[in-house]
Amino acid sequence: MTGGSPGHAGPSGSAALAGQVGLAGPAGRVDQVVAVVGPTAAGKSALAVALALALGGEVINADSMQLYRGMDIGTAKLTADERHGVPHHLLDIWDVRQAANVAGYQRLARAAIDDVTARGRVPILVGGSGLYIRGALGDLNFPGTDPAVRERLEAELAARGAAALHARLAGLDPAAATAILPSNGRRIVRALEVIEISGRPFTATLPAYESSRPAVQIGVRVPRDELDRRIAARVDAMWTGGFEDEVRRLERAGLRDGRTASRALGYAQMLRYLAGEWTLARARNETVRATRRFARRQESWFRRDPRITWLDAPAVDGPAADGPAAGTAAGGPAAGTAAGGLTAAARQVIAG
Repeated sequence: MTGGSPGHAGPSGSAALAGQVGLAGPAGRVDQVVAVVGPTAAGKSALAVALALALGGEVINADSMQLYRGMDIGTAKLTADERHGVPHHLLDIWDVRQAANVAGYQRLARAAIDDVTARGRVPILVGGSGLYIRGALGDLNFPGTDPAVRERLEAELAARGAAALHARLAGLDPAAATAILPSNGRRIVRALEVIEISGRPFTATLPAYESSRPAVQIGVRVPRDELDRRIAARVDAMWTGGFEDEVRRLERAGLRDGRTASRALGYAQMLRYLAGEWTLARARNETVRATRRFARRQESWFRRDPRITWLDAPAVDGPAADGPAAGTAAGGPAAGTAAGGLTAAARQVIAG
């Protein structure tokens, strides 16, 4: 976690701002979470920072890959300057060799939300990892594990590949298959394990669309062709912005041994280039293709949640649609105006 900045609203000021938009409970205590969700490259990070500045809030990361130290360029992690002094939580907390799991994240996120609200600030949860958002806000109860079933499925994954197991999952639980990338063998194995030991579809083990915490959820929606353009521009910016060097450093730090981090979009493709399996151009093209597929799955996941209020993101130029906050040099005046309009619309939603 990071500290605040001199210009950031203190606890009493934050509570007052929260009260103005309906986020404060009795005695001015902040009792609601603001969640900013949507597909990758939609502009979530910039909106979260702008809302935090407007409401006296702090940002809590819900992007599963931004939890990893050193995975910066490929995850579009905001730099310190781009955070504009807003404290950010749950960034850079895991080593790339550590396997991620929703239950572990849930504990961390709930503790971070409690910490932020206890200090009278507004927690702004932001990310595109649907299960992580639900874990932080809802009553996700995770089914147990069966070592024998897990071992058998892991062996089958190694022998047949993720695509074959994903096809089986699609037959057993189409909704789960839609939400999980065909290349994500770890999550496919977990879904199949839950189905086998519970006798129910994996998605049936998820709670109803109810939150244990009062929350306002804002979805950022981008037209498909515009989102595709942003994704391609973002990948091009990665390729020219030192991404290969970042992956080389992480490879030396054990990235290939990380069951989760090594499969991250962009990183998995660059590792294949570094292994001599693909050309650099192919790794770039495959990253664009895989990211666009992932964005469609994110949209499908979040569209099913009736609690989300959707806002249309204004068009912006440049690759950093999910990057610098409004008015920064990287975004320029046009980006600042666009992000400002989205922020105003989001504040109206929060105010009810």
